[in-house]
Amino acid sequence: MTTESNPVPSPAAVPPGAPVEITGAEAVVRSLEMLGITDVFGLPGGAILPVYDPLFESKKLRHILVRHEQGGGHAATGYAASSGKLGVTIATSGPGATNLVTAIADAHMDSVPMLAITGQVFSTLMGTDAFQEADIVGITMPITKHSFLVKDAEEIPATIAAAVHIATTGRPGPVLVDITKDAQQAKFSFRWPPKVELPGYRPITKAHGKQVAAAAQLIAEAKRPVLYVGGGVIRARASEELRTLAETTKAPVVTTLMARGAFPDSHPQHLGMPGMHGTVPAVLALQESDLIVALGARFDDRVTGKAALFAPNAKVVHVDIDPAEISKIRTADVPIVGDAKDVLVDLTAAYRDATRETTPDLDEWWATLDGLRSEFPLGFTEPRDGLLAPQYVIERIGQLTGPEGVYAAGVGQHQMWAAQFIKYERPNSWLNSGGAGTMGYAVPAAMGAKVAEPDRVVWAIDGDGCFQMTNQELATCTLNKIPIKVAVINNSSLGMVRQWQTLFYDGRYSNTDLNTGHDTVRIPDFVTLAEAYGALGIRVTKKEEVDAAIKLALETNDRPVVIDFVVSADAMVWPMVPQGVSNSYIQYARDHAPAFSEED
Repeated sequence: MTTESNPVPSPAAVPPGAPVEITGAEAVVRSLEMLGITDVFGLPGGAILPVYDPLFESKKLRHILVRHEQGGGHAATGYAASSGKLGVTIATSGPGATNLVTAIADAHMDSVPMLAITGQVFSTLMGTDAFQEADIVGITMPITKHSFLVKDAEEIPATIAAAVHIATTGRPGPVLVDITKDAQQAKFSFRWPPKVELPGYRPITKAHGKQVAAAAQLIAEAKRPVLYVGGGVIRARASEELRTLAETTKAPVVTTLMARGAFPDSHPQHLGMPGMHGTVPAVLALQESDLIVALGARFDDRVTGKAALFAPNAKVVHVDIDPAEISKIRTADVPIVGDAKDVLVDLTAAYRDATRETTPDLDEWWATLDGLRSEFPLGFTEPRDGLLAPQYVIERIGQLTGPEGVYAAGVGQHQMWAAQFIKYERPNSWLNSGGAGTMGYAVPAAMGAKVAEPDRVVWAIDGDGCFQMTNQELATCTLNKIPIKVAVINNSSLGMVRQWQTLFYDGRYSNTDLNTGHDTVRIPDFVTLAEAYGALGIRVTKKEEVDAAIKLALETNDRPVVIDFVVSADAMVWPMVPQGVSNSYIQYARDHAPAFSEED
């Protein structure tokens, strides 16, 4: 993860100006402007109303009025994840602030730089259970890099500057600034830049040379190495440096759900995504490896399966900017704390030094991996019920849109299919809620991405369950001319939960039928719903209709588009590693697992 590519200027970089008498609310707006913020997503209310008055006159800030605070939060994260810039959201106190909690937790889990500004009741009323009072600083402390409470107008400029700095440096993440209403209304002498003091906050970016040399030596000696790439490589903007290391070492590469696009899918060294629904070659490469080089990855349970049985014969080099992640789950033989971009450059140079006299031979390793690629390609079977195969629909969206598009997914089966069947060739093209697994992420995240990247095609690939959680943001998109494309993969059920019920609960489908699809009452009717929001609504039920609908969506740029793809409820996500077992037991399809020996 990166610190040097800060997307906003530091306070010290802005020329100082003469002090001016303004309110705290005006200082919020002025500070955001001075820090280079151009877009904010928000919803006003009583406790933040003083800020909305000067915001009305700002010529530098575009405020986008969302329909729900959670939508504003996810829009800010989609904005940040697609562009690398800071995402900003604003909400009022009480329920306005608590509605942001899910989006803040999501940004925290996925290391997305986000600033959340909330209003708070008058400082004299705090602790009295005043109307719309909530201790949002206390609530969010475990899910932010830091949470600030501001009761004095004079503290506003320095606090916002500090919040932006914390959010965008080191391991990126969300920061909350809660400002009392009296602090917003009070006047003070505003001066820029403010003095920012953050004692103890010193992210380490440059790795220790001896650790890098030790890691390079392990790579040079390994017979079965794997580069295990996590989302930190994308946050660090280190994709080019990763490619250089991979091509120099000739080691296979796997990219986690959060790292899709960090390394091109088309590259011959790429084995795909590891984990519960990863490709067989990627999963077994890690499992059979003798060295794992973890780059900005955290050994998440969805990657490792049962951690105690993960890659039993592998040594570990672990690179991360957050020292708390090192050896948290898997003990690192060589721990390296530093910025991935810098570490990858140093590691490549050290590897070249370590292999000047000997050339590592990975031919046998690649023969094994190529055999797995040949035997277990990613694929799917056509549904027996005559309905659309969701994998085919998503694959065609990716093929017709191309790698320059941005794809935001909800959570569930459609998320996994989008990660599997769209080919990602560049970083920041794949957005999803990886750590938190937030249903409802796709539409607002796509909206934020389209604001940040207006010249790119942006798809929200959503499920019929997820779509019903945040589809009100279609109103925001229509009114603000944000023409996202929404593909609803409509299997009329909570698909991933249904898949688990099929596999582990004897097909007892308790409370997973949503009645939105084929041969149901269709409540809601997604086409009618889209039209009510001013979007173009399309329904697709036949394979021969798929391409025409996608092309029409791509050609429609004056409003959002919603395509209701009516797909089979029986389609499942494969491969799959059942929860709580070794990754060795990956199933290629139902009742079909690759042979694997635990022996070295």
